[in-house]
Amino acid sequence: MDQREFLAGELERHRVHLRAVAYRMLGSLTEADDAVQEAWLRLSRSDADAIENLGGWLTTVVGRLCLDMLRSRTARREDPLEERLPDPIISPESGADPEHEALLADSVGLALLVVLESLTPAERLAFVLHDTFAMPFEDVAAIVGRSPAAARQLASRARRRVRGAGPVPERDPIRQREVVDAFQAAARGGDFEALVAVLDPDVVLRADVGGADRRVVRGAAAVAGQAMMFRQGGGQTRPVTVNGTAGVIGYVEGKPASVLSFTVVNGKVTAIDILADPERLATLELSAFG
Repeated sequence: MDQREFLAGELERHRVHLRAVAYRMLGSLTEADDAVQEAWLRLSRSDADAIENLGGWLTTVVGRLCLDMLRSRTARREDPLEERLPDPIISPESGADPEHEALLADSVGLALLVVLESLTPAERLAFVLHDTFAMPFEDVAAIVGRSPAAARQLASRARRRVRGAGPVPERDPIRQREVVDAFQAAARGGDFEALVAVLDPDVVLRADVGGADRRVVRGAAAVAGQAMMFRQGGGQTRPVTVNGTAGVIGYVEGKPASVLSFTVVNGKVTAIDILADPERLATLELSAFG
């Protein structure tokens, strides 16, 4: 076995971990794959014999690549507060496949990823690498170009933002599905009062329709009104899990038109995230759930 074959094998051994790091950093499956591929190109051009800890080296390289990608993404935004709806990881209700299970370790729900989108690139990196993957602050500091104390502060600010985002969501999949089914039944039946009853008063609906069309609706009455409007469009739904929580795929004329993820807290829906961007939906291979 020559060195290139050896390094390719080592990359495959670490690929799931690296992809999980990149997905939490970027919220994009395609960009996560791009970061891992670029890490491979850099590894293939490096003096591998001088690398003592190959897994740590690859994680550091992926972290730096993701940091650069986040900074570039932030610089392109016309609105600095604009938040991108992350790519959902969709699995059948029967359970995720092993690779999805690895990506979803530590309950990386869409609600958490949306919060991470609001962090600065350096805060997000410090939180993901230290709090999720236990990278020492000394190593985090080297990636962001700051002192270990500053890296610790970055992670602390991110942690407060995450904790301040709201109470811990319901983890029981059966209870999640009961609440989502109640929401869908009320929407299909046009029962506005029943819809409001299953929604938290401060519920937030976020929808990514495509391009720059990103909508946010707040409050039970307003979200219930949107659900009534969606009902008028007809179509069917199929239950799935989205990032480990109850969700549905919406179909129009037999074709996938949207992916909905629900966050449930204390028996109420506190957030609904809708991806309805045709271009992004086309990358998710939703035909497997039809």
